[in-house]
Amino acid sequence: MTGGEAGEPTLIAGHSLRHLRVFLAVVDTHSVTRAAESCHVTQPAVTQAIAKLERTAGAPLFGRTPQGLFATPLGDILALRVRRAFEHLDPVLSALSPRLLITATTAQLQALIAVREAENFTLAARRLGLAQPTVHRAVSQLEHEAARPLLERTSYGMVATRTAQALAQAARLAFVELDQAEADLADAQSGEAGRIVIGGMPLSRSYLLPKAIARFREMRPNLPVHVVEGPYDDLLAGLRRGEIDFLVGALRDPLPIADVEQRHLFSDTLALVTRRHHPLADRNRVEVADVAAYPCVVAQPGTPIRAHFDALFRGIAPPASIVESGSMILMRELLEISDHVGCISRLQVEAEISRGLLTPLAVDLSHTSRRIGLTLRASWMPTNAQREFVGLLESAAGNR
Repeated sequence: MTGGEAGEPTLIAGHSLRHLRVFLAVVDTHSVTRAAESCHVTQPAVTQAIAKLERTAGAPLFGRTPQGLFATPLGDILALRVRRAFEHLDPVLSALSPRLLITATTAQLQALIAVREAENFTLAARRLGLAQPTVHRAVSQLEHEAARPLLERTSYGMVATRTAQALAQAARLAFVELDQAEADLADAQSGEAGRIVIGGMPLSRSYLLPKAIARFREMRPNLPVHVVEGPYDDLLAGLRRGEIDFLVGALRDPLPIADVEQRHLFSDTLALVTRRHHPLADRNRVEVADVAAYPCVVAQPGTPIRAHFDALFRGIAPPASIVESGSMILMRELLEISDHVGCISRLQVEAEISRGLLTPLAVDLSHTSRRIGLTLRASWMPTNAQREFVGLLESAAGNR
């Protein structure tokens, strides 16, 4: 993601949707006059819209010739992102009301997104830095044009209808494309804009990401990199909303939902680990039943690691005492002071094993192979910086 938080549009995303539609009309018609006719605005309005966008871009977006106006390379870059933004937004607006294609504004859609997420007008207004009546009026205007309510009052707050959920999601992804446009334009002029937001699952945070971030810092020392941590479902939701650029970690089988895709990087197996002087640590062979006699530390239910762990004890009594946590630090410290057995990704714990902090038990876990890789939005078109970062992750995975 290249822009700010929800409710903080970047320079391109802050332009009126009408200005952006006018810009595309000029790209397509090569004429201020024809663009004005197709967008039902005056010629001075078209000229003013183009001038504002060129000031934002910091360079001409059109070359003026006797044959008409033709997009410059920067104009082509912006046009591609703007088209993608409207491809997200227009089908939903049109389904609600064709008039919304003309009347819907950036401010109205930002207000809807904020209320949908906060489920409260006051909290949404605070998030946007606006007065509560301003936010309420913006959403009411959308509802008036749509000729239907977009929010329902419940005991939990203002809940978006299914239609409003679809519109807010489409608007979010449209604004992401416009944020990406700003990064693309800056990159084309040897500058930098935005940031990279990564959903990092446990293995990636200890193994892949440090290598990729260190190399990326050498290439782009100033571009911010933000790593978001949390449960997989939360990270997936952030990815689909456009808040996160991509996820790195264990892939899911089957694919969790149709609007994302997974890219396999490598496979990893699990390890059962203990402190160095654990009763099982010096055995040449350890059976799963032996492990069941000790308390264990393992990830939460619903994770690939937990599924493999539970499968180990199929047909025999599982451990009576289990601590559920995905924290490597908690596991390491608990193992050091007790007889707990930890179940974790082999690569994630490799550093602790090599330093003698933990000992892998002699249990055959070759059948616990997990696919590790990237989860991306199916329609995602990365910026150059995002593409470079993904390449560094692929390189780190290949050189493991």
